[in-house]
Amino acid sequence: MNAAPLVALVGNPNAGKSALFNALTGARQKVGNYPGVTVERHSGRLSLDDGRPVELVDLPGTYSLDPGSADERVTCDVVTGRGGFERVPDAMVVVVDAANLDNHLRFALQLIALGLPVVVALNMVDLAERDGLTLDPAVLERELGVPVIPTVAVRKRGLDQLRAALTGIVGGTTTRRPYRVPDIAAVEEDIVTLQRRARGIAQAAVIAESPGRRWNHWLDAVALHPVAGPVLLLGLLFVMFQAVFAWSEAPIGWIEAGFAALEGWVSATLPDGFVRSLISDGLIAGVGAVIVFLPQILILFLFILVLEATGYMVRAAFLMDRMMARVGLSGRAFIPLLSSFACAVPGIMATRTIDDEKDRLTTILIAPLMTCSARLPVYTIIIAAFIPDRPVWGWVGLQGLVLLGLYVLGIVGAFVAALALRRTVTKGASSGFMMEMPKYQWPQWRDIALGLWGRTEIFLKRAGTIIALTTIVLWALLSFPKPPEGSGISPVDYSVAGRIANGLEVVVRPIGFNRDIALALIPAMAAREVAVAAIGTVYAIDDPDAEGGQKAITENLRARWSLPTALAFLMWFVFAPQCISTIAVTRRETNGWKWPAFMVGYLFAAAYIMAGITYWLAVAVGL
Repeated sequence: MNAAPLVALVGNPNAGKSALFNALTGARQKVGNYPGVTVERHSGRLSLDDGRPVELVDLPGTYSLDPGSADERVTCDVVTGRGGFERVPDAMVVVVDAANLDNHLRFALQLIALGLPVVVALNMVDLAERDGLTLDPAVLERELGVPVIPTVAVRKRGLDQLRAALTGIVGGTTTRRPYRVPDIAAVEEDIVTLQRRARGIAQAAVIAESPGRRWNHWLDAVALHPVAGPVLLLGLLFVMFQAVFAWSEAPIGWIEAGFAALEGWVSATLPDGFVRSLISDGLIAGVGAVIVFLPQILILFLFILVLEATGYMVRAAFLMDRMMARVGLSGRAFIPLLSSFACAVPGIMATRTIDDEKDRLTTILIAPLMTCSARLPVYTIIIAAFIPDRPVWGWVGLQGLVLLGLYVLGIVGAFVAALALRRTVTKGASSGFMMEMPKYQWPQWRDIALGLWGRTEIFLKRAGTIIALTTIVLWALLSFPKPPEGSGISPVDYSVAGRIANGLEVVVRPIGFNRDIALALIPAMAAREVAVAAIGTVYAIDDPDAEGGQKAITENLRARWSLPTALAFLMWFVFAPQCISTIAVTRRETNGWKWPAFMVGYLFAAAYIMAGITYWLAVAVGL
């Protein structure tokens, strides 16, 4: 007895494919696994108009014939006849989202090129019309060369017409083109041409379109342009980092004034001694030196949240995909790496969306090179102390340009590290990916405010726990033992921490570091911001009569550090490993200590080498 004809239901994710499968098969469904893989196989029985039964199989959604996961590989293998899971389908129903036609037609064109009989289900036409888009199925039929049936799967609209079209192409009334196993590499190499053709077909089928959708296409023509797109992205980053300095001056002044008043009240209320020194030189000088940078962190996150809410961030990922592929990274790595600009911990956890293990491991190993928000206080205090606050071109500030340069340097460092890793310890080719472009929309300011409030809570909790505790421990190590009265010995040099730092200084002196930096490096492993708190505490104990605040720290830095030392310190923080939490989450995500140890080792080596190069180059040119 001959088996019933096999019809495959294929399409991009979120095209409504499963809803159409359920509507066509009803309760006549079976669920199992494909042999040798954990991917579910959904199949059902469908009766054609002439009474013949067919087997309908719902294949996992995918974006192209270049598989990036086990699900996508099953789909590719079934439709190309390479997997051995089952026979080559007798026909395919290609489901496309009417509201996202140009993206979905790209895959449809690949499937049609296979030579199998095809019916295109133009699904969710009701949602497209609700959004102001009306399409002409006859134009699509003419351009694609296959039947196109408008459907609304959830309302069972168009099912009779779809069944009639299947009756015509399964087993007889249409001439079947000769099937060939395609050259997948050739198909993928021509992906740009396919996208261009898909966009042209989609535009030709439009009968009416709302102004909002036209604006969306016009904005994408700029944002995704191979030249204008990167220029726009760089321009947005440039404005963001200029704003970090320009917009934060006033609120920083308010916070500094508040801590100065608090320190004055403590000095006037408490007698000179242990408790007063703990509160004033330890907590206020240390924690206050970090909290003062909260406005700059919130300005940075304001830009990031607004760009995410408007739908631009996905466009940025699309732009970066080609560049990332050149260094062996998948485009799927963009979102985890972008998350690492806030904190590497959620960024590393977000790599779980990357299917290829070597892609994922590479992304984890370079995530600490993304400049997290904890580095911002370190960057801004050094930039404020050593980079003149003057315009370069009109309103463009030099300090903002240097900050942008540090962020770009971290990205470049990550790409170079990825290139080296993909050719050595994580050797392999990057896996491609496709993505859906969301509509542009105005941000919901309530959501933006909630996001900023959440970031403020996280920052203040860190300041009140990790940073405060580390500062207190550092204050104690810096305060005891005290030098003999009248000895003239620096309290810091005589203390336990000072003696440790003087020993460590021998190791870091070749790259231009001094005792103050040696003191800051160890507690900075708990949290990057602690480096600023440590420096503030050192100067408060070394000179207890001096005023506190950011201004006092910057004046001490100018007096005690050279410009080559400051530049080397910045370079160290571009490359050095992040906090202990980052190392811990890397151990958890890689199931052992091998890769965290490797990550810490190569990042410390890179930080030491790059800081040394920076210092000696700066000395050589006379800075």
